[in-house]
Amino acid sequence: MAISMLPAAPGLAAADDGRSRSRLHVDGLDSPVRIVVDKWDVPHIYAKNTADLFFAQGYNAARERLFQMDLWRRKGLGQLSEVFGEAYVEQDRAARLMLYRGDMEQEWESYGPEGKLAASRFAEGVNAYVDRLAEKPEELPAEFRKFSYEPARWTAEDVVRIRAHGLSQNLYSEVDRARIACVGGVDADQFRIRLTPEHEAMVPEGFDPCSLPADVLDTYSLAVGGLSGDGEPSSAAALQEGSNAWALSPHRTTTGRPILANDPHRALNSPSTRYVAHLNAPGLDVIGAGEPFAPGIALGHNGTSAWGLTVSAMDQEDLYYYELDPENPNRYRYDGGWEEMTTVTEEIAVAGGGSEVVELQYTRHGPVIKVDEEANRAYALRAAWLEPGMSPYYGSLKHLRATSFAEFRKSMDSWRAPGLSQVYANVDGETGLAVGGLAPKRTGYDGLLPVPGDGRYEWDGFVPPSSMPRVHNPENGIIATANEYNGTDAGLGYEWASPVRRDRIVEALDARAKSSPADSGAVQNDVHSLYARRLVELLQPLSSDDPVIAEALAMLQDWDATLSKDSDAAVLFEVWFMWHLGPNFLFSVLPPETAGAIFLPDQDVLVDAMENPDEYFGADGAAQRDALLLSTLKAAFADVEQRLGTDRSEWTWGGLLTTPFPHPLSELTDDDTAAEWNAGPVPTGGAWHTVNLAGYDPVEYENLSGPSLRILLDVGNWDASKMINAPGQSGDPDSPGYKAMVEKWGDGEYVPLLYSAAAIKRNQAEEIVLLPKR
Repeated sequence: MAISMLPAAPGLAAADDGRSRSRLHVDGLDSPVRIVVDKWDVPHIYAKNTADLFFAQGYNAARERLFQMDLWRRKGLGQLSEVFGEAYVEQDRAARLMLYRGDMEQEWESYGPEGKLAASRFAEGVNAYVDRLAEKPEELPAEFRKFSYEPARWTAEDVVRIRAHGLSQNLYSEVDRARIACVGGVDADQFRIRLTPEHEAMVPEGFDPCSLPADVLDTYSLAVGGLSGDGEPSSAAALQEGSNAWALSPHRTTTGRPILANDPHRALNSPSTRYVAHLNAPGLDVIGAGEPFAPGIALGHNGTSAWGLTVSAMDQEDLYYYELDPENPNRYRYDGGWEEMTTVTEEIAVAGGGSEVVELQYTRHGPVIKVDEEANRAYALRAAWLEPGMSPYYGSLKHLRATSFAEFRKSMDSWRAPGLSQVYANVDGETGLAVGGLAPKRTGYDGLLPVPGDGRYEWDGFVPPSSMPRVHNPENGIIATANEYNGTDAGLGYEWASPVRRDRIVEALDARAKSSPADSGAVQNDVHSLYARRLVELLQPLSSDDPVIAEALAMLQDWDATLSKDSDAAVLFEVWFMWHLGPNFLFSVLPPETAGAIFLPDQDVLVDAMENPDEYFGADGAAQRDALLLSTLKAAFADVEQRLGTDRSEWTWGGLLTTPFPHPLSELTDDDTAAEWNAGPVPTGGAWHTVNLAGYDPVEYENLSGPSLRILLDVGNWDASKMINAPGQSGDPDSPGYKAMVEKWGDGEYVPLLYSAAAIKRNQAEEIVLLPKR
């Protein structure tokens, strides 16, 4: 078959220029497909029909990310024990509890006419690459060779049944609130997280917050967290997505065109949680990022419309507790009688040839995650994400051909998971925002604490899309969102991110009458802290005869409140703010048991208390506040000296805070291999409260979450768009593309996100032609 007959945009015909080219015959294709990989490892996939396009997307994703995909699938389906041994049986059982087990026809219908086709063809493409590796085992990714097992084959259902990787709200918080209420009353929880809009949590009638077992969420954490080979929940389970996104109207840009910027935050691992690709077939030409184990594009543009996302923290989870029948612990009290649990028995294969039989139990509300035999109680999760159509981000298939905000808004009307605020812009100058997600309607309770599962606390359907926030072409020309409360009274929830990141975005953008795409890039990398600015202002009138405090004060009083990685004042501030001022504030205003149960306060509450001391400290509050500021500043200075030495010229925030980009199996292998597989550490700036978010561990000062992906879209001049996807596009530790972007990411740099045939041709690095087997 001649190369000229292959699908290609104009200008992508083969040429004898020394670039890497390969022709592969693949079972399952109807027509040839061309995959052109540019210098930055972005694949541009050209097919003659969408069925072959999704097949090729699966094939290419497996080519670049097969081990990551295989591990995701095994973890999600509960098949880790099959390759890693019996230590993973409990995690496998937990994962199986959380699988979607509903009607598959409803499931496929939820995603529109391409939902089943895309998943089926994607899975077939993955399998085609797995088949290739069976014939060429020397090409197996390094991890399979290291752990001596082979990749599994996929089904279409695998793509959508796995739900536990979604970004869920708010089970952990319900339990934390109960534990704090146990020692200090429910009002004390406002020091842990400020509720917005202002609200007093409702304690269900008869609920004893001290009755929750310490391990009530262990099974849940095993399901939603990272790998755990010791039966203990992974700390990664607690990580939630942040994200920033904004759109600028043409009258607010130097280009006269809209600009759309997005930097979704996830766990910072190797490889990246997202993969950038370009999909082209008749009627479809879309580029952007998605999750490597699903077809389509979750955020990006289609040549007319651009869109980006942030999580909307709508409350999609409830913890139910049940009185069990003393005569039959498989029955629970419901509506005045006893109701039988549903029990599913499954066999978990274990490496070496054995297996273990496990039981999975469900109430009418959802999977049973804990049975407390001593108290004769059971606990179950009710989660919107176990409803049909809740495969995370899969609803984005409906966005791919949107050409107007009206069409995009219609797509968002059926959006289900996760809860998102999505920003929009198009070549006609429209900008907009639409919130979507499946948010339960609760009557008689607020979802902030566990509730009895006896029938008194039920969901009354879901919040209708018509009640969700919508913004179209705002007069000021700026739409920005960063997980903050959006002002709606639709009853979506009470636990939102602080508005501090959004406030800084708007401040930085509003400082210019017109912004360039580069200006938006600077805002994405902005590490100026509004919290730091406010606290430094409080330090200005203070002084001390103590030389250590005096030196610390001088550092911060002269500081510009920017948490750059090379700043000495930044390291002092952040160690002080996070680790010394915060906990000591709690112990200053709360009983020790209550303060210890919270430990780290809500940062909005902390800063508010420093600015309004009489409301928190009582009489003579300002004096108490100032004494606390100075004493904790001295302790923080000594802490930094212990960590970084007494030579202040050696102090930098990035010298303490690093991003390790760990591989998920690095702890299961030897040190040399772990060093090859981990992409960091990279010196890092920012913090939890900056636009360039660094969600770090305040004990080890390792950055665990943040914007591995940043995208800047120059709407209408698409080849001027840019992105960074750290640590790189490739999932192969042996590939240069595995760590190719990590240093650029650390320095706030970008690479081109090319769209036109001519630009792609000029920057082509590799071409793969997939030909049908005859």
